[in-house]
Amino acid sequence: MRIPIVVGSILLLASCDNHIAPSPPARGHDVAAVTVTGGAFSFENFELGAAPGTVCPGPSGCTNGAAEPMIRADATGTFYVSSELGLSAGTLAWKSTDGGLHYTGLQSPNQVSQSAGGVAPGGGDTDLSTAPLANANGVPNVYVASLSLANVTVSTSQDGGQTWSKDVLSATIPGDDREWIAADQATKVCVTYHDIATFNIDVNCSFDAGATFTQLGSAIDVAHAFLIDDNEIGNLAIDPRNHVIYQVFSGIANATEALLPSSFHAVWIAVSPDGGQTFTDKPVYVNPNTSVSYGHQFVNVSVDRAGTVYVVYTDNHNLFYSFSTDGGGTWTGPIQVNQPPSATAVMPWSVACDPGQLNIVWYGTSFYDGTTAPDNYPASAAWYVFFAQNLNAAATGSTFTQGAATPIIHYGGVCESGVGCTGNRDLYDDFGVAVNPTTGLASIVYSDDQPGNTGAADHTAIATQTAGPKICAGP
Repeated sequence: MRIPIVVGSILLLASCDNHIAPSPPARGHDVAAVTVTGGAFSFENFELGAAPGTVCPGPSGCTNGAAEPMIRADATGTFYVSSELGLSAGTLAWKSTDGGLHYTGLQSPNQVSQSAGGVAPGGGDTDLSTAPLANANGVPNVYVASLSLANVTVSTSQDGGQTWSKDVLSATIPGDDREWIAADQATKVCVTYHDIATFNIDVNCSFDAGATFTQLGSAIDVAHAFLIDDNEIGNLAIDPRNHVIYQVFSGIANATEALLPSSFHAVWIAVSPDGGQTFTDKPVYVNPNTSVSYGHQFVNVSVDRAGTVYVVYTDNHNLFYSFSTDGGGTWTGPIQVNQPPSATAVMPWSVACDPGQLNIVWYGTSFYDGTTAPDNYPASAAWYVFFAQNLNAAATGSTFTQGAATPIIHYGGVCESGVGCTGNRDLYDDFGVAVNPTTGLASIVYSDDQPGNTGAADHTAIATQTAGPKICAGP
């Protein structure tokens, strides 16, 4: 469904992906860090500060009004976070150089005025990526993507987040929705997005660190053109070993279903061995039950250091993953991830590291009655961020270790229909996890409306792993 949105005096059409209104000013109190031990894992939780230079956790200034955040780590172990203030209001950003134990506020990648609810050429649907190789200055580039609906803004920092340059016309095809970003080598970066006119999944690549985006490809190939107007876009990932690009999405299963009402019961992956010029679409999993839908925000893809590809997806009840050891050609799965007490699992994200090592996070609650959609869950339904880890995920029969990484972050309904929501959107539509490759410990960035359980209380928070099993080759 497409919904008209008025931005200034311009009328644009947007899909019901995930746009947020400009955020209220940061709340006026600081909350101390909270340690959570869930199963074998321990996490330190704290809110981030909106003002540049603010270090959190800290004595003051550790509040913000941002939502729907994303996180990545570069090869040095530095974490970068972005979170949105809303369309035309800009993006906040942070970094951590001590393994996620403290985060420092950066200058906004795209705001003209650095204030809550300021002015910016973007600010919706943020995503972030770090280059796998260092630039000429010896620092990996950091890229932040945001949405204006008219186009996509890509902001680039070549000095560790101290300064930013931006391209406000990064999408070759204007009129865009729900972009994602992924970096390769030292200066290549690609964005993917829905163009609103056709709802195709377009992939634009830059070879000059985001200054210009000169290469355009379509993630939906000619043989699967029936998917163009019947898909929900997921994220983009690039294998740094061979530069193969993976675009994941959900959709209908065949051309016949384009003529009939049908749910997105198929999970697809578009594979490009030529760096984003051309793609071939492969089915990851097609549920024979056509009433099941994986068209919830969002299917997610990650790649480990051996080239194994992992796709995670949810049916609004359980969370599953599939894996491919042949570059997306064939798939094993679905394999259920969530375990009690997470009877409901939504909005998954993953990060892979050494061969077979996989971390997955999601918003979860113990409530599930078999009939009620999460949008209508009762006020008693308590939501947490759950964290699960598998050290042998590329093998059938392997198991996950699971634990809650946060205190309660929300009560009640969770709507996943983007701007089409009529229910509670306090958790918005996505969040993320990254791993410090030097320590093997994770840092999770998430939305939280506690205390208060209202949109006015919404903020971006961190859960950094301090103990328990880890992935990567850390000591």
